[in-house]
Amino acid sequence: YNSITRTQMRNSLTLPENEVKELLESGAPYVIRLKVPRKEEVRFQDLIRGWVVVHSSAIDDKVLMKSDGMPTYHLANIVDDHLMDISHVIRGEEWLPSAPLHVLLYRYLGWEKTMPQFAHLPLLLKPDGTGKLSKRDGDRLGFPVFALEWHGTDPETGEPTVSRGYREEGYLPEALVNFLAFLGWNPGTAQEIFSMPELIEAFSIDRVSKSPAKFDVAKAKWYNEHYLRAKPNAELAPYLLAALAEHGIECSEEKAEQVVGVMKERVSFPQDFWQEAKYFFEAPTEYDQAVISKKWNPQVSAALVAYADGLPADSEPSANAEVLKTIFNDTMAAQGLKPGQVLQALRVAVTGAAAGPDLFETLAILGTGEVARR
Repeated sequence: YNSITRTQMRNSLTLPENEVKELLESGAPYVIRLKVPRKEEVRFQDLIRGWVVVHSSAIDDKVLMKSDGMPTYHLANIVDDHLMDISHVIRGEEWLPSAPLHVLLYRYLGWEKTMPQFAHLPLLLKPDGTGKLSKRDGDRLGFPVFALEWHGTDPETGEPTVSRGYREEGYLPEALVNFLAFLGWNPGTAQEIFSMPELIEAFSIDRVSKSPAKFDVAKAKWYNEHYLRAKPNAELAPYLLAALAEHGIECSEEKAEQVVGVMKERVSFPQDFWQEAKYFFEAPTEYDQAVISKKWNPQVSAALVAYADGLPADSEPSANAEVLKTIFNDTMAAQGLKPGQVLQALRVAVTGAAAGPDLFETLAILGTGEVARR
């Protein structure tokens, strides 16, 4: 329905005036359309794309008011923005084709002088760059596409659905903000880490790219790891304490802070603390079999027993990581072994795992009594 086809349609422009009047008086349903000029260039300046020029022949005579008296989105959007004194309309690239229509509406309503500035942001692409990112891509590839948990309905089955958001997945707010800021924008420098005040200071619309941005969830994870590791232990301890409470385990704030302090370089999300640091609170029931088969032998077993026997009591304040390491080295020397021959076996015996944070820091947090028992 446009400037050419409307002349072939039955409407108020082609019907006799008296017939139009009769139809209105009879209460016949009708819609109100925008009458787009036939041969005209509609021009506006986009803050990201510069001057945009669209010929009016490419613009349909959109319905502005439906037959039930309800305005359509295009009219309601323009009126709402005008009444709210909106200065900038910043929206996705998919709305660019609607912008010439909106420019005409501002002109016809006499609001051209107060028309907001437009800025159409680039699209977000799937991680492989093959098309626009969608909710289904997140479901398929295992990452959120909503900031917060979202309750919806499956369009095919009608069943209710729940999509976990970035908050529920353990992303910190400052990490998500920093990540999103770099989707389609860059500061013109190599700096990647920005606090909110720094972003506000550095951001300018003229550095937003016209090209679409690939959604790299690995980069989002990288940002989260950075901000998590930068947090003081006292701010991270409550995450671990909450998980421990769910499992019925009591723990002091002091110990929780010690555990997150040695573990935060090894986790990506706050909920990882419990999974990765479980051995600080429960003796392992499974042990890395690769290490056992490679490192375990009667001489190593005897050396570990000797080390346990030589540990000071928990009550001794000197039982810190450095002291425990010295005792270990001295014990291995007395056993005729190099520390490297026994270190991994000691870790597996105490934690069940072949890798982890500094071993002697781990032993100091566990306490010598618990280490000896294990």
